[in-house]
Amino acid sequence: MSDFTGTWFITGASRGIGLEMTKQLLTSPTATVFALCRSPATATGLHTLKLSAGIKGTLHIVQLDVADAASIESGAKEVLKLLNGKGLDYVINNAGIAFGADFAFNFSPEDLLKCMTSNVIGPALISRALYPAIEKSTRKVVVNITSGLASIQNDHGPKATSYSISKYALNMLTYKQAREKPDLIAFVVDPGRVKTDLGGPGAVLEPHESVFGILKHVSGATPDCAGRFFGYRGNEIPR
Repeated sequence: MSDFTGTWFITGASRGIGLEMTKQLLTSPTATVFALCRSPATATGLHTLKLSAGIKGTLHIVQLDVADAASIESGAKEVLKLLNGKGLDYVINNAGIAFGADFAFNFSPEDLLKCMTSNVIGPALISRALYPAIEKSTRKVVVNITSGLASIQNDHGPKATSYSISKYALNMLTYKQAREKPDLIAFVVDPGRVKTDLGGPGAVLEPHESVFGILKHVSGATPDCAGRFFGYRGNEIPR
């Protein structure tokens, strides 16, 4: 059993990487997890998890849609209320969307806007809304889940233009967050090509493999991590 002591906030927690993160964190009796999702009523995986005998930590399921500013404000207020004055140690902005088949000379402006709204503006608003609780923490870790496709130096070619642009913007947002708040440990992590709905048919990583690496790195994060771009194994990725 890993020691994931602290309070954790995870978006997109009803499936895929977010659900697996919630599952692994709750093996620790000293972990309190706020699992955010668009529709708690239909989040069967989270409700099944809450009733599981193997769960040792505390789980709160809260409604939040990263594409809706009003929903973000409402969800953040609910989490702050549940914290009851305590600090929020870890924020993981995991939820996101992708349109993988578009290119720089053949893309939908609507799809690009949707990617920017969910993948950049959503995490920005969430971190801002939660900051009163983050600043009370002794950890102050904010992790924005990005993609290797956001690395220019790694040269992934013309594919997935809207998604790649949004994730590159997310990386810059995270860098700016870290520089604005010197005591904030804000960084981005690429989870790899994981076997989820977003990962698609070419995915090679099982969710538990990726998440194990991410949580190991995140729980041990130091101020030196701030503003940097990592892979799920803790390896640094060129920008």
